[in-house]
Amino acid sequence: MEKTEMKRILVSDRTLCDGAVMREQGLSFRERANVAEALFGLGVDAVELPEITRPREETVINRTISLAAGEVMVKIPVGLTEESVTTAYESVREAKRPCLQVVLPVSTLQMEYRCHKKARGMLEVAESLFRAAKARCETVELVAEDASRADAPFLASLIEKAKACGVTSVTLCDDAGIWLPCEAKAAVKDATASGIVVSVRPSSKIGMAAAVALAAVRAGATGVVTTVSGDGLTSAAFSDLVRARGEEIGVSCALRETGIHSDLERLKSGLDAGAAGASSRTDARIRLTGDATLREVAAACISLGYELSDNDLGEVHREVQRVAAKKEQIGTRELEAIVATAAMQVPSTYHLESYVVSSGNVISAMAQLTLTYKDRTLSGVSMGDGPIDAAFRAIEQIAGHRYELDDFQIQSVTSGKGAVGSALVKLRQGGKLYSGQGISTDIIGASIRAYLNALNKIIYEEA
Repeated sequence: MEKTEMKRILVSDRTLCDGAVMREQGLSFRERANVAEALFGLGVDAVELPEITRPREETVINRTISLAAGEVMVKIPVGLTEESVTTAYESVREAKRPCLQVVLPVSTLQMEYRCHKKARGMLEVAESLFRAAKARCETVELVAEDASRADAPFLASLIEKAKACGVTSVTLCDDAGIWLPCEAKAAVKDATASGIVVSVRPSSKIGMAAAVALAAVRAGATGVVTTVSGDGLTSAAFSDLVRARGEEIGVSCALRETGIHSDLERLKSGLDAGAAGASSRTDARIRLTGDATLREVAAACISLGYELSDNDLGEVHREVQRVAAKKEQIGTRELEAIVATAAMQVPSTYHLESYVVSSGNVISAMAQLTLTYKDRTLSGVSMGDGPIDAAFRAIEQIAGHRYELDDFQIQSVTSGKGAVGSALVKLRQGGKLYSGQGISTDIIGASIRAYLNALNKIIYEEA
């Protein structure tokens, strides 16, 4: 008997898009990168990033994930404007396989509620976004949200418009969580009739995610969207489905079978633990008071990844006592700031003389920095994904070394038009963390000073 050729189902994971997990709980730069690395290890074909709302921070995060993705596709929504399309692409353009997603509501209710558009107006918006995305990136995907409640003729028109603009794939989403397998099967058949590649993003709200995915695949879908934490199709459920019935129905996927359940459980446990402290992450992990002992401060520093010398630990302990006398208790962010300013105060090997940055929605960001180093004046010019990234690259160019950026945080210290901004940079070198803090009314200047502060600590310890 002739063996049936197996159809490879592409798995796109959207765990990083779970807003309640990724944004509201305030996961750090490194924690988000760690989630992405864990997903890469599961064998997913693509990871989906959330739409950019804070360009300065999220561009750096997305760029780091993109560089680490290898052959895994990196997808990101483009927003609804020409500027947001550019911002999205610039944050993932260094990925080997970037993909821009045009995410649009397609049900009458959601089109009017979210975009204040009727069908004709929505088609015009869609065409503009398709063309803008295609002009920047070869791979563009239409994500049809609320497709389970869409008017079939309108959805067909939107897919035809997408195909005419060079979009090659569409993801049909059941955001309402109402799809039955037979309904998903009909929707996929209608979409594939246009010749476009179809994926589905089922919901588990009524316990039908796996059944909907199976029906969609049998109807011609070549991709599914999964998640680790959320109300969608879980990676474990789809892996089990393929393992149990894949050979019979002629489908396979790249999800790793061995150990996937234990790995997913560990990842989900980490996400749930973070979500439990979403409203006050800075206080959930660390609580230090003015009575904290040297041992307790040392343990808190170690939990953040810092291995401090006895002298540095003593300085940090004294600063914790001083700050706690005014603030009652200290959380994660406060302790990180204390470590950055109190620990390992070293000579300024690299000292900032001047910087000039240029950025805009029609030009690439560029930074020119002048530093002094042992009585010498050194200059560097670099382009980057935003002015801060360009400035960091210019510093690396001058130093002649590229350091691993472990974390980058910016926040306002005071309020008002003349607000003072604080930046925290953590660099990793030789397996050890070095943190630096900078304060300025100019957040770019604060970020540059923070990077140099951390860099000087590395130079001092390696001398």
